Amino acid sequence: MDLRISIVGCSGAGKSTLARRLAGTCGIPTLELDAVHHQPNWTPLPEAAFRDRVREFMKIHESWVIDGNYRAVLDEVWSDATHVVWLHPPRWLATWRVGRRSLRRAFGRTRLWNGNRERVRDLFSLDRERSMVVWTWQTHPERARRYARRFEDPTWHRLERRRVTHVSEIDVLLEALQTAIDQPPEIAS
Repeated sequence: MDLRISIVGCSGAGKSTLARRLAGTCGIPTLELDAVHHQPNWTPLPEAAFRDRVREFMKIHESWVIDGNYRAVLDEVWSDATHVVWLHPPRWLATWRVGRRSLRRAFGRTRLWNGNRERVRDLFSLDRERSMVVWTWQTHPERARRYARRFEDPTWHRLERRRVTHVSEIDVLLEALQTAIDQPPEIAS
């Protein structure tokens, strides 16, 4: 069975971690939208080029996992997807995860996409465009409203939609997806 899975959620929800687990468990190629969007010096890839790269990825793979929330491509990704996973941990947990991750990246001088690095001074900024911690805290409620609306929108009812609020639900999700892959497609008579 071809699986085309979109993973969405706030920063710190575990989107990339789940995508890596799916790649390892199910052997599905993944695309992390942050890696495409953030060019050197945190410069955003122009929207048309961003859409083209995402389209190309979807076109060349029968099954895929795409993790990220970019509005520029979300409708297109969902239009081609078979499944949507909305990771929705509590606000405090997502913010804590982002803070811990940002500290580790900044002090470890971790190279991210296209050579970018998080900076220690940005950790203490109150500007959400600079601080991932502030970004996560402020955008969590808006993302929750957005995905709750999208999950109820009849446009997307053809998708297998799953809202995951607790880490314990991940193993159940992975098992269900692996079962879907292992089952041969039914032949119409």
